[in-house]
Amino acid sequence: MKIAVKTVLFTVFMFLISTGIALAHCEIPCGICDDELRARLIAEHITTVEKSMNQIRSLARKSPLNHNQMVRWVTNKEAHAGEIQHIVTQYFMTQRIKPGQEKYTEKLEVLHQMLLAAMKAKQTVDLDTIQKLRTLLKTFEKLYFGHSVSS
Repeated sequence: MKIAVKTVLFTVFMFLISTGIALAHCEIPCGICDDELRARLIAEHITTVEKSMNQIRSLARKSPLNHNQMVRWVTNKEAHAGEIQHIVTQYFMTQRIKPGQEKYTEKLEVLHQMLLAAMKAKQTVDLDTIQKLRTLLKTFEKLYFGHSVSS
């Protein structure tokens, strides 16, 4: 019976260790991630931030104000803008854009502008920020892929 307990504990321990390693793969050059998918994810996050902004604007016009729903939409907007920032920094800027690459400076500049626009999206419900994010994403896609992928 002691052996069975030890085996179960060992199995659980190994599972937990391997799960941590699997979740950390984003900064290991394993080749699993798909660059075009990351661009499409950014586009999806932009659309979600836009929907959140529209919901916040709509709720703000109602009386009485539904505080719970307002908080939920603000939280959603913040989370998805943060995901844009995460993909831009942790995926493209730290793993994919390398010094010496063609159009290196231009790619970094556009990605930095995306970070700033995502930050602005967290701070406001200005829909011009959404258009700016979409334009910057298209610009980056053309620089990085040579074509647009997130139509």
